[in-house]
Amino acid sequence: MKDNDNRTKEDIVEEMTKVVEQMKIDDLEERPELIDEYFDCSCCGQTKSYAGSIQYGEYRLCNDCVLLAEIGFALNKFKDINELIEAMEDKRLEEICNFIKQDELRHRN
Repeated sequence: MKDNDNRTKEDIVEEMTKVVEQMKIDDLEERPELIDEYFDCSCCGQTKSYAGSIQYGEYRLCNDCVLLAEIGFALNKFKDINELIEAMEDKRLEEICNFIKQDELRHRN
């Protein structure tokens, strides 16, 4: 299927993947210390490197979720970042549960 500018979905995904990968590379070239600086992604809930992350309003997304967001915007799958955040709620809850389980295991040992 082609969108308005004659790119296929596959073309868009490939292009966005390259752009988002380059964002991470650029961040690390400019600030190599980012490789060791982490945050909890507002979208997936995982602890990720700041390299390649982007702030969308009140939400900071990791590089992987930036890719999901940008592909979703390009393919008109959602109109704003809140729709992606809502769609990823189960993933975030799963991450929180995993963190709690790991924390309990650490405290038992």
